[in-house]
This record gives sequence, C-alpha cells and structure tokens, in this order.
Amino acid sequence: MASRTKTIKTDFLARVEGEGGMVVKIKDGRVADVKLRIYEPPRFFEAFLRGRSFTEVPDITARICGICPVAYQMSSVRAMEQICGVEVDGQLRALRRLLYCGEWIESHALHVFMLHAPDFLGYESAVHMAKDHPELVARALELKKTGNELMIVVGGREVHPINVRVGGWYRVPRKRELAPLVEKLERAREIALEAVAVTAGLDFPDYAFDYELVALSEPDEYAIDRGRIVSNRGLDINVAEYEDHFVEEHVEWSNALHSRMIGRGSYLCGPLARFALGHERLSPGAREAAAEAGLSPDERNPFRSIVVRSVELVYAVDEALRLIAEYEEPDAAAIEVRPRAGVGHGCTEAPRGILYHRYEIDDEGTILDAKIVPPTSQNQRTIEEDLRGVVERSIDAPDRELTDLCEQAIRNYDPCISCATHFLSLEIERS
Repeated sequence: MASRTKTIKTDFLARVEGEGGMVVKIKDGRVADVKLRIYEPPRFFEAFLRGRSFTEVPDITARICGICPVAYQMSSVRAMEQICGVEVDGQLRALRRLLYCGEWIESHALHVFMLHAPDFLGYESAVHMAKDHPELVARALELKKTGNELMIVVGGREVHPINVRVGGWYRVPRKRELAPLVEKLERAREIALEAVAVTAGLDFPDYAFDYELVALSEPDEYAIDRGRIVSNRGLDINVAEYEDHFVEEHVEWSNALHSRMIGRGSYLCGPLARFALGHERLSPGAREAAAEAGLSPDERNPFRSIVVRSVELVYAVDEALRLIAEYEEPDAAAIEVRPRAGVGHGCTEAPRGILYHRYEIDDEGTILDAKIVPPTSQNQRTIEEDLRGVVERSIDAPDRELTDLCEQAIRNYDPCISCATHFLSLEIERS
C-alpha cells in the first residue's frame, strides 16, 4: 500500500439510534486503531431518578427510549419489587410478557425491514428500497402496526406505555379487548415466516467471531422478562450478582460507557446470544423456521443476526397468541407494594440485549441511587472488535465499499446510542 493519508468521512449515518462517530486508522496495510466515538450528550436519567418515588420508575424510565420503553419499565419494576419483597406472577406476569412481545414485534420489524435490509439489498434507505420492493415495506409496516396495537391494548399506548406500575398494572385488559388481536397476529406470523425466508437468502459477508455470548436464561421458556444471566463459557449468576462480574468504564473518546466482564473482557448480548443459549426453548414454529434458514446454536456471523431477529419475530408472535389464548382476567390489577429500605436488581431482554437496572430506596420509597446499563453500552467494545475484524478482512477494498461495510457491521447490533436518536459520522485514515 502506498504511503499516504486518506480520510473518508460520513457526517451522518441513518438507520440507527444515537449520535456518534467512528475513526478507523489504517497504517502500512494494517488496522492501527478503531474508535467508536459517542458524542451525544448524557441525559442524566440516573441522576434525576434520585429523590423520586419508587412508584415513578416505570413512567420515567420508559422515556429513555421510544423503541424499547417496555424493557426499561420491566427492568425497573422488577428491581423495585425485589426490594419490597413482592413477586408478580400468574396472569399479571403473563400480561407483562405479552406487552414485551408487542415491543419485540414492533422493534424487530423496524430493524429487520427498514433499518438493516437496505444494507443487504443495496439501498440508501427504506424509502429508496420501497420503489423496487413496495410489498416488502408494506409488510414491514403491517407487522410493526400489529406490535404497536398490542402495546396499546396492554400498555395503554404504543410509545412510552402508561399502564405499567410497580406491583402490576393500573388496569388489566378484558378478554374481549385482546380477541381482535388474534387475527392480526396470525397474519403477522405469516409475514414473520416470510421474513425468515427472505433474510436467510441474503448475501452475507464472510465473517465470524468467537464471542462470549451473554443472555438471560429460564428453564421452561425463551427468556424475555426474567431469568438468570448465563454465557456460553460457563457464567451462570443471579441478576443481583451482575456487578460482581460486569463493570462499566469510561474511555476518553466516548460519552458512552464501555462494559466488560471482569477478568474476561468484551462480550456480546442480543439476538445472536439469546438464540445460541436458548434456541431449544423457542416455539416449535420458530425452531422449524430457524432450521429451514440454516441457523444453528453455533452461529457466530453477526451479519446473520438479521435472520435471528426474524426467527424471534416468529417466536414473539407465537408467544403472544399463546398468552392471549390462555389469558384469564385476574381478580386485581396489581399487588399491593409497600416500600422498605434496600437495594434491588432487575434485568430483562430488550430487543438489543440484556438491560440491567439497580436501585436503592429508603423506608419511604424515595430513590437514593440508580444505575442503568443498556445493551448497546454492553456491546460497544465488541462492536469495535467487529469493526477491526471486518476491516482487516477487506483492507484493500475501495474506501466507499469499506465505509458501507463498516456501517452495515454497526447496524448488525441495531445500536441505541444512549437509547436515543441518530448515529454515526465515519472517518477512515490511511497512511
């Protein structure tokens, strides 16, 4: 490679959430450095939770993200209920899982069809893709709408649901309110199965990485709203032990913290991890779709995460149909929860991976401390490692092609930088 310096800059990368930048330095034909620079200003949710009542957490934390507010609500209420010695189970817990299914449906549909598929099909955006594939975009919107409608019926509205409370719900839906969703979910299942077939047929870059995969695990179900934290390398801990094994660190080039496993380094959470660690607990239809798509628990190509998300779409629809079929209206919408001083931990599976919350409250229920670790901050070190690996395998590619490949690699993670807005400016320096 000639001795020269060259900069390729993308001021704005669409189809992801959050604001940031990335620099790839190539020297003498090798990757010298990769930095994912997150410059979006902090929003201080943890700080302004302090001093608020423990009952306010589901409404405040839901505002962190418009795509996955349910994840924030569920991790927060589980932490508060743990402190207060309350276990929400039965139909109240089933409704939480049902609401979570709605979020998975709308979030995965958005990412699979609108944010990630254009990369594989060679389009700048879903708008451009719609000119040649209008039926694909129309099905995506129909699928997302079904997820949103499920969130409205159970959660009160499709963005930042208002029906979740510590101890249960403000109001539980009637069976007759859930019944109209069945036909729409059955149609959604057809679309989700088509999505698996379509995504399985995409052309994937030849790349794989030996990740430590981390996800929640439950013995009798595909873990969504609760479980132990496990990995493919032997980790198996209670959620309360999270901070004994994981740590966040500040790096000078980013306003977002980087997570790592103590003594073990970076790790991957999200669909690829969930599938590897829990595939046998998927619904029969989702398992069959995965097998037909050629997915196995040994899958380590992050670009094929779009196929795994499609399989999880099938599962989320199947699970929603099961929960509706088995639903019986509970006698009360919530369990009484009395505050007591203590520390509690909650962890659930956001569409992008595990979302950990820790709170400390006093005897009156006032929040003294809060910690929230979203999945994207947990994956950021791994994203940088993937970018290094992807560039090393395509180091002689034209700069435009290499830029596109880097952006696509980032979108494998469907990253929510600060769980917020829009994402990346890219610079590649060659010398």
